[in-house]
Amino acid sequence: MILSDWDIRVYIEKKLLVIDPLFPDTIRENGVDLRFGNQFCRFKKYRDVVVDTKKDPVTDVLECIEVDDEEGFTIQPLEHILATTLEWVELPDDLIGFVNLRSTFARYSLYIPPTVVDAGFKGQLTIEVIGGSVPVKVYPKQRFLHLIFARTSSPVYKSYSGKYQSQKGVTPPRPDQ
Repeated sequence: MILSDWDIRVYIEKKLLVIDPLFPDTIRENGVDLRFGNQFCRFKKYRDVVVDTKKDPVTDVLECIEVDDEEGFTIQPLEHILATTLEWVELPDDLIGFVNLRSTFARYSLYIPPTVVDAGFKGQLTIEVIGGSVPVKVYPKQRFLHLIFARTSSPVYKSYSGKYQSQKGVTPPRPDQ
């Protein structure tokens, strides 16, 4: 079942769900809107480098920058970038989150792949954003994501404790060990 704004407020008031900071326009009809943080990362253009998903950290091929609120960040056509949310979120063991791009940003030709936030996750979200057919300038603190919460049939047996737990800022992919 998808949570309504009423249910989301109850979860937050009982401190079962954490969203920090929580703005007056964060809670929507059937989910919450999250904002861009100040950190963005783009992949450097290398033709002779192969990233090994079992061994190599990708930090060598990522260029990460802190962006001023007024300066903004331009996503180039067809470019894949990593962005972070301003908000820290903590999900209880009976909620999962489905991440969607707000329709305004989709209308600017941006795209994000399907993303799920697991029950028990804590941290800022790192989201891949894919550029469309034209350059698009985005700004920290803009609402860009819509996170929909669904209640599981029962609390999960083992809550999320993976390699991205408690991440802050953009977190590059981490190889499986």
